[in-house]
Amino acid sequence: MAAGGDRGLPDAYRSPLASRYASPEMCFVFSDRYKFRTWRQLWLWLAEGGQTIGLPITDEQIQEMKSNLDNIDFKMAAEEEKRLRHDVMAHVHTFGHCCPQAAGIIHLGATSCFVGDNTDLIILRNALDLLLPKLARVISRLADFAKERANLPTLGFTHFQPAQLTTVGKRCCLWIQDLCMDLQNVKRVRDDLRFRGVKGTTGTQASFLQLFEGDDHKVEQLDKMVTEKAGFKRAFIITGQTYTRKVDIEVLSVLASLGASVHKICTDIRLLANLKEMEEPFEKQQIGSSAMPYKRNPMRSERCCSLARHLMTLVMDPLQTASVQWFERTLDDSANRRICLAEAFLTADAVLNTLQNVSEGLVVYPKVIERRIRQELPFMATENIIMAMVKAGGSRQDCHEKIRVLSQQAAAVVKQEGGDNDLIERIQADAYFSPIHSQLDRLLDPSSFTGRASQQVQRFLEEEVYPLLKPYESVMRVKAELCL
Repeated sequence: MAAGGDRGLPDAYRSPLASRYASPEMCFVFSDRYKFRTWRQLWLWLAEGGQTIGLPITDEQIQEMKSNLDNIDFKMAAEEEKRLRHDVMAHVHTFGHCCPQAAGIIHLGATSCFVGDNTDLIILRNALDLLLPKLARVISRLADFAKERANLPTLGFTHFQPAQLTTVGKRCCLWIQDLCMDLQNVKRVRDDLRFRGVKGTTGTQASFLQLFEGDDHKVEQLDKMVTEKAGFKRAFIITGQTYTRKVDIEVLSVLASLGASVHKICTDIRLLANLKEMEEPFEKQQIGSSAMPYKRNPMRSERCCSLARHLMTLVMDPLQTASVQWFERTLDDSANRRICLAEAFLTADAVLNTLQNVSEGLVVYPKVIERRIRQELPFMATENIIMAMVKAGGSRQDCHEKIRVLSQQAAAVVKQEGGDNDLIERIQADAYFSPIHSQLDRLLDPSSFTGRASQQVQRFLEEEVYPLLKPYESVMRVKAELCL
């Protein structure tokens, strides 16, 4: 993968995640350049630590390594790997070729997983650092939307059938709450990451104990130094040849959970678009259908759902990989991890970029919402009408029977004739209900059916959402850019 998510190479297959959907910054974190440059950085840190603790490593060797961190001959490395059938040793030789003085101390005491696993952990950490502000921005945009529409009544749905009224803002808070849980989980997984460190071939540190002539303290000191140079606060005390693959499960599990949240949100938006109550952004030159020029398809939300399904499935890879790692390590994890780790992050990145774009341009149609409420509210208001009649001196049972008959007549008009709900007109025309005719407008005010929705929105945003977003205030103004 080229640095920055190069969109070229038309004659060779490339993952659409890199060529169409993910951001250049996320593509770069999983690029060959970033990976192999990090390998070299790890070899440098190992040499610096060894020199500090007393190994015979010269300043000239250290400086030579520093000067060639970015001088990577990818063609030579590929030829070496084809010859040796070993990617790490291919890069040891390639690095040594441009560092002839340091060639003899590169990878000293280490095993392949010193560079492989530690680099993976650095990449996971940095990729999570890219996702966190993107997720926070989505939450922030939706919070603005929820606050602005906290008082706008809308028909609720259970089983996708009309239910008690809620507000547009309150419904949005259902989405936000799930994303807040995802933000907390992603942050937790990021903060819980530990470095593999300097552990040797089976995790016993035997090679380093030999280098330091049996000095336990120096081995632990080297492990700590390299861990700190890599920016980690802690390293695993116990490893096999690799860090436990349970870490990959933890990371991809929270990304899969994020995928589930996004799929639910964007499915709701797609359904609301069908009802013409809400739409995602639709650009001036955008075409909805090649055959039907009037179409305004929710293609961004559909893309999110499509990618989110892929993201949710990827956690199965590390689950199965961790379960079949025999003893200290087997290599059947390698090819699988090259694919699933990168794809999970590129997919999560693409989903968040797209969802931010959607959340920055959501359009609401209050008149359509109001019309749908008018169609359903008369049935929902019947209990209030009965209570008002009883207060006016009527019989609860008599009123209930009157309402039952009129409701069935109105329902027949809606279902059999395709007409509007005329229950209120029937009540207004019935002399039995004359004691409350003057109260009907008040009894049918949609805002009286939304309970504490608006207060819940305000409290939720102030007590839970805004404090969670505070660490990300400096990056909130960044706008979303879709690759395609």
